[in-house]
Amino acid sequence: MTTNPDAGRMLGVDLDAVARRLSDLGVAVAPPLTGHRVGLGQSNLTYRIEDAGGRCWVLRRPPVGHLLESAHDVAREYRILGALAGTDVPVPQVLGLVGDGADQLVMEYVDGLVIDRMDAATFLPHQVRAGVGPSLARTLAALHAVDVEEAGLLDLASHRPYAERQLRRWERQLDGSRTRELPDLDRLTTRLLHRVPEQRELVLVHGDLHIRNVICSPWTGEVRAVLDWELSTLGDPLADLGTLLAYWWQEGEAPQGFFAASALDGFAGRDELVATYLDATGRDRAALGFWHVLAMWKIAIIAEGIRHRALGEPRNAAEGGPPSTLAIDQLIGQAWELVRHYRL
Repeated sequence: MTTNPDAGRMLGVDLDAVARRLSDLGVAVAPPLTGHRVGLGQSNLTYRIEDAGGRCWVLRRPPVGHLLESAHDVAREYRILGALAGTDVPVPQVLGLVGDGADQLVMEYVDGLVIDRMDAATFLPHQVRAGVGPSLARTLAALHAVDVEEAGLLDLASHRPYAERQLRRWERQLDGSRTRELPDLDRLTTRLLHRVPEQRELVLVHGDLHIRNVICSPWTGEVRAVLDWELSTLGDPLADLGTLLAYWWQEGEAPQGFFAASALDGFAGRDELVATYLDATGRDRAALGFWHVLAMWKIAIIAEGIRHRALGEPRNAAEGGPPSTLAIDQLIGQAWELVRHYRL
């Protein structure tokens, strides 16, 4: 069983071992396997692998180099995807963990539309554009309806108040990945610490749901599969809605180099996403402003972390390179504009 050795080096995985593992799991595999990186994610790395018969799978692995605590736990992602099989949440079927440390996840390849480049969004018919945002909101509603005890995920994470957990965790991540002084971001941390809302629910949250982390129908925009579950945990459902809003840029808002397909004509506005989610769940929007601001704060920290990793290990950088310091500063500035908008 022989693979393309250049592809194996490129991936940083043993493709022969992947083929053997898939075969052991009862999956029909025709070696050799080849693979290439897909998507623009700069956290866990994602690859499409293909056998000689044209069958495809997806492999996820942590980035190379020094990793921040708990940020790239592929085995945890495997557990969550397995637990969601059979629920109303659209997820790919997981096949198994591979690699010497069982730190690489193989799952089914879901065919469909991935809107991760502006050209992919530009040529979409308006009816498809219009369907994506509301479907994302309905997908969140389905996720937040999952009974975590029945799904076997009650012990996935702490049951302590989610806002405090998020603030502590991401403050530690920032301390471990600063490339420079960020006084405005530090002031925002203090503001959020003094505005924490009371927690009323504890549900499974995705933690990073946005337009690039789903596969959609190319005809309707409906979500076919939700990807990138590495930040998923137990928490407040409005945290996920805040994250969706933070990534859902409207015209003229996106920082330099940030993907802004949702700003194109025909995509739903943020108000429609909020209304769709609240109509589906019956939840109160009172604390949404806090979670929207916290999501912007977190995106800025993630961007700083991506920049830190890429500067330390260039192989981690996706196409286009890491976020610029200007883009991170723009994120922080927009977060402060939201503070004023919500009177937080």
